[in-house]
Order: sequence, then structure tokens, then C-alpha cells
Amino acid sequence: MTTPPTTPFDIAHLGHVEMLTDRFEESLDFFTRVYGLKLSGQDETSAYLRAWDDYEFHSLKLTRAKTTGVGHIGYRAASPEALDRRVAAIEASGYKTLGWVEGDMGHGPAFRFHDPFGHVFEIYYETRWHAAEGADRPALKNTASAFTGAPPRRLDHLNLLSEDVTEFKRFMETCLGSRVTEYIELDNGRLGGCWFTVNNKSYDLACTEEHGGGLGRLHHVTYATDQREDILRAADIFLQNGVHIETGPHKHAIQGTFFLYVWEPAGNRVELANAGARLILAPDWTPIKWTEADRKKGQAWGLKTIPSFHTHGTPPVPGKD
Repeated sequence: MTTPPTTPFDIAHLGHVEMLTDRFEESLDFFTRVYGLKLSGQDETSAYLRAWDDYEFHSLKLTRAKTTGVGHIGYRAASPEALDRRVAAIEASGYKTLGWVEGDMGHGPAFRFHDPFGHVFEIYYETRWHAAEGADRPALKNTASAFTGAPPRRLDHLNLLSEDVTEFKRFMETCLGSRVTEYIELDNGRLGGCWFTVNNKSYDLACTEEHGGGLGRLHHVTYATDQREDILRAADIFLQNGVHIETGPHKHAIQGTFFLYVWEPAGNRVELANAGARLILAPDWTPIKWTEADRKKGQAWGLKTIPSFHTHGTPPVPGKD
């Protein structure tokens, strides 16, 4: 496993994910009433949602569609100059570019490009900060908005599927300046998964092998909670509302997160996770290697991972998922 000799930190953080749903009203009800996100705004095709401490206008763009999966992944650049540097690097990379788009309700102009597997990415700098008003005003000035119950605090990461994790790794390093913090190396030498960061978080995006024969698919989107107990409370809320709990709460070995996976009404997998205070502060961090034998041991603790976790993705593959 090699990593870039320097990490430019031109990208500040994962900004938002656009999720597609063919059951828009039911999905919106789930994310607001059950999951605990806040509705910042809505237009004719999309709802803009955020967790209570996401500073931007939205971190999830829920879009009405004829299918499911991910529409695009948005990263915020560290500055206008950093945005220009990344665009130049992407244009010189040979990867497919879609060019500039005007942005949407939550941010300004964005540069869009493809990974080799059909996922659409965009990077932007100009953004719209959330402005809390009325009952949404937080008691503390250093939090973005008020909250009730046991809701997620912030967007944490997403997991994409690809048929060649090594090539996806090259894409992330070249286009976003990401570094790998942990990875799976299979017995045949192939990469089974990589966990990437653009800052000092332990990771903001994971890529794992596609086992369902799909293209450009989503494995899951994850929001973080303040503490493990929030996830246990959420499990009761999901149970009360008839939400399909796929697996968990357990603890991952890789990255050490305490997790719970559910399917929202359209079938997209959503995770609640608590990663604790784990940060990657070492400038000379050596990526952690997990072998095939390590992975066969399963999670750090909890029940054995169920088969659907390795095969289900969105959009579904007819006859396979």
C-alpha cells in the first residue's frame, strides 16, 4: 500500500450526498420524522436536509427519481484557490469531467466529474450557512441548531461500491488528494476495501468491492451521533416505526465504529455510527492493513455480519439484489 508523498488538504471535508429515491414522500418522512434530520428547504425535485450540528444548509439532498442510489457526492474545497488547484488536477488526470454546474439551493458553482465506476462527484467552495431561527435556535452559541430526542449530529461518511478498489484509490488520491487510513488486502493481492480521508478525520469515504454486478452503486450513507446510547435509543425508534433494521448495533473492527444499519423506505442503506474521538493526527500515518483472514473474523464484537450487507446496494441489480 502506497500513499501520496504529500497530502495537499485542498479539500476541507465531505459536504453532502445526493440520495435518489423512487418513494420520495416516504423517504422524506423517514429522514425527518424518524431518523431525525432537519428540513432546510425544498424545490420541485429535491428536499435539502441536515443534521443538527451540520453548519451548511444541507448535508443530504434527497431527490425524487425513478431509481435509488447516489446522485452525486459533494466535497467543499478549502478556499477558492484550492478549488482552482483541484479542478486543474482533475482536468489533467484523464478522468471524465462534466464541467461546471450552477449549484443548487445549498451552495454555489461546482465542478463535476466521474470516477471510473459511474459515481458523480463535485467540488465547490461557495456555500450557504444554516441560519437557525425561532425554535431552531440552539441554547449554546457554538452549535448550529437545536435538537430533540436522539438524532444524528453530523454527516460522517459514505460507502461506495466499485469493481476495482485499486483504481478507485488512484482516483481519490489524484482528484481529491485523499489519503488512505485503513485498507483490506485479499489473499490474491487485490484490494477489498479502502477508507479515505481528506482531512484529519479517520475517514469520510469508504470504497468496497462490488459483489452484485452493479455499476455506480451506493452501499450506505452514515451520520454520526454524540454517543453510543443515542444509537440504542434510535434502534427503539426504528422498531417503533417499522423500519427494517438490517444489522447492529455492533462494533466494526475496521475504524472501530459502533454502528447500526437500516434501510430507508426506498431501500437505500443508512447507518448511524459513533466513532468516538478517533482522529488521524500523525502526518506520517501508515495505513492499517487488514488481511482476508482478519476480515473472516467478522466484526470486533456483536452478531455475525448477515449476507445482505455484502450483496445489497442501490440501485438494486435485477435478479441479484
